[in-house]
Amino acid sequence: MDEALYRHIGAASRSQALVLMGDFKHPDICWRDNAAERKQSRKILECVDDNFLLQVIEEPTRRGAMLDLVLTNKEGLVGDVKLKGSLGCSDQEMVEFRILRAARRALSKLTTLDFRRADFGLLRDLLGRIPWDKALEGRGAQDSWLIFKGHLLQAQERCIPTKRKSSKNTKRPPWMNKELLGKVKHKKRKPTEGGSKGR
Repeated sequence: MDEALYRHIGAASRSQALVLMGDFKHPDICWRDNAAERKQSRKILECVDDNFLLQVIEEPTRRGAMLDLVLTNKEGLVGDVKLKGSLGCSDQEMVEFRILRAARRALSKLTTLDFRRADFGLLRDLLGRIPWDKALEGRGAQDSWLIFKGHLLQAQERCIPTKRKSSKNTKRPPWMNKELLGKVKHKKRKPTEGGSKGR
């Protein structure tokens, strides 16, 4: 059943705009560090990562645990997330949020990594200090990946600053600068050798 759920989430994530919410019952997931203790919880994290989904709930929804999740495949699609207290005898918080209109999303700003101002020397130094043999000893592939990813994200936060980017340009990768874009366009315009002549 879990595998079927992951397949459905993967198929839904390819839609133009997705908001998926529910009680996923994985209290051991730390969404800030993208880590979990149980194998089943790590599979959910892997599914979310593989399908480039964003989890927008930031506060516990039941007795200090974050059971209820709101997932989306578009940054800026979900906003104004609030916990509104429990309903009746329930011990779970109600979650209120807004699905923002396309016109509002077009004006939103996205944060992207600014590689031009990155300190790659410090990044190499920070990652080089970690005793990887001990950190990954006895770990499987998934656990090793999550540990490596956690260290990488912490180093990235220190070494690579961010910048604001207009959402209308998000289809272009952040490494595609004007120089590369010009070369790609020039290559597309260049006639192929040995092509047939016009009659």
